[in-house]
Amino acid sequence: MLIQKKIIQDVKNKCLQDHAVSACMMYGSFTKNEGDPFSDVEFYLFIDNESMNHFNSRQWISEVHPVDLLFFNEYGTQVAIFSNMIRGEFHFLTVSEMDIVKSFKPTGVFPDTESMFLYDSTGRLKSLLEQLEGPGPDRMTDENVNFTFNNFVNAWVLGLNVMRRGELARSLEVLTQVQKYVLQLIRVKEESVERWVNSTKNVESDISCESYRDFVSITSKLEVNELRNAYTNALNVVQGLYNTLVVSYVTDVDDTFIRKLYNYLDK
Repeated sequence: MLIQKKIIQDVKNKCLQDHAVSACMMYGSFTKNEGDPFSDVEFYLFIDNESMNHFNSRQWISEVHPVDLLFFNEYGTQVAIFSNMIRGEFHFLTVSEMDIVKSFKPTGVFPDTESMFLYDSTGRLKSLLEQLEGPGPDRMTDENVNFTFNNFVNAWVLGLNVMRRGELARSLEVLTQVQKYVLQLIRVKEESVERWVNSTKNVESDISCESYRDFVSITSKLEVNELRNAYTNALNVVQGLYNTLVVSYVTDVDDTFIRKLYNYLDK
């Protein structure tokens, strides 16, 4: 048995024993039949309103499995680095905040909501999870494709400008945004948009070899010539994507504007 599955079971067992925990669900790879020895474990726990003020989340997590490091990340998520180097993410909310589950629907596809359910004493969690079933949001729309093209241009111009200023580290950082938007457009072209939010997940197997080579061409070391090549290649890749997608989608970007980007690249 994967140690992650033991941790998941231990979380469930602890919920059953702790009257302060009213409901618990998980998300992530193990709810999509993609869990492996390198996967995280991720949970939402809903605490009884009256118990929340004195609920000790650090102690609760530490009693599930030995922890080497426990902290809040920049998003307010409590992160555990367990002693076996498995990562755990924990969200502790009150029962009155359980409707947050409804907000998950626009983030992606939830193929097996039953696997997300761990424990519930309120009778509400199952029905909330059932609302996540069905197809995910439609990413292949004019609005979404146009948004992605526009944000590519924004990131591309910014990254090129700061590179020319000599801020190579910042340009490399911005390049990750350029890559994200290029990859999302590739996913639209190949109708592989299920992993839209985490677009790099399983990209090695999700997209064609040709598209993967395109993606590799827009990666870079922290070196000016490599960065310049990456930004040049990114524009070339997007030009090709535009030529393919403009047949089916309406965008603000057009041939005239792309030529202007090439002219700016050559300055």
